[in-house]
Amino acid sequence: MFIGGYVEALGLFGITNAWPVYLACYLLFVGVHVWGVGEALRLMFVITGVAVVALVVFAVGMIPRFEVANLFDIAPTDAAGASTFLPYGYAGILGAFVFGIWFFLAVEGVPLAAEEAREPKRDMPRGIIAAMSVLLVTAALMLVLAPGGAGAAVLAGSGNPLPEALREAYGGDTVLADFVNYVGLAGLVASFFSIIFAYSRQLFALSRAGYLPRFLSVTGKRHTPYAALIVPGTIGFLLAATVANGDLLINIAVFGAAVSYVLMMVSHIVLRRREPDLPRPYRTPGGVVTTGIALVLAVCAVVATFFVDMTGAAITAAILLAFLAYFWFYSRHRLVANAPEEEFALIEEAESELK
Repeated sequence: MFIGGYVEALGLFGITNAWPVYLACYLLFVGVHVWGVGEALRLMFVITGVAVVALVVFAVGMIPRFEVANLFDIAPTDAAGASTFLPYGYAGILGAFVFGIWFFLAVEGVPLAAEEAREPKRDMPRGIIAAMSVLLVTAALMLVLAPGGAGAAVLAGSGNPLPEALREAYGGDTVLADFVNYVGLAGLVASFFSIIFAYSRQLFALSRAGYLPRFLSVTGKRHTPYAALIVPGTIGFLLAATVANGDLLINIAVFGAAVSYVLMMVSHIVLRRREPDLPRPYRTPGGVVTTGIALVLAVCAVVATFFVDMTGAAITAAILLAFLAYFWFYSRHRLVANAPEEEFALIEEAESELK
């Protein structure tokens, strides 16, 4: 949706309806993933590097235009707790929660590359911590510098906030704004690219274990799960082309993510209590205390999605209930006794005993 918005803002190809952009993106990027995981991840790394350059250029360009007063230029409403700092009151915190999560959404997809990593016990924690560190820095810069240079009110309804912030701060079109607009597309592409990788590995693993139809774990000559790439990609394209509402789709995505965060936190706490002696190459700093705090925040995020858009959250909740029903009445009776990863663990354990 937002890639299409950026392309329209640039006036490329004379496009006034972005659905051809959606189609081109899905065909190209799903195609790259079908071609090979190595090619896909190398390309994603390059695109991400380009995106970081755009963020650095944006930050450098906005620092001279930054004014603290611009952060507080939205007039306070009559909501409870409203002030110049919180113009929509306490409710505004919940309203912003959903979009704040988008700064970090899909970083949890990093562990899905475990099967492609040479040394996952070492590489996964490093990758996750490095990714979170980069996101913390870049998110803080964007959160402060964009409205601090252009004004929070100006960006409230923007579909392409970074170039729009530069144009507002510098009084019109500039080379800097055009550069960030063009290169900033790389950031959206990198996000889109990584989500394609994540959804395909999730569906592949669930299908392989019997939770979803088995055809989704079929791989081709290039050893990529082409069905798990193409089927969700088709659904995604149809949603983007028919819904045509980026905010609604963000709320749908965040609801699904927030529910998964709740389940992950609960699973971690249960696992620590039931299996205290389980070997753990990486231990969560703070243990269940950290997880407990994250659980509370995740529950707040789920509630926030209903607060922001009842329709989007309700639609996603209905889809989740439908899949739970599918599991309860069908797939739980057809689960694979030992998924490949479990078999590998048993073989490794047997080999270690022989040694």
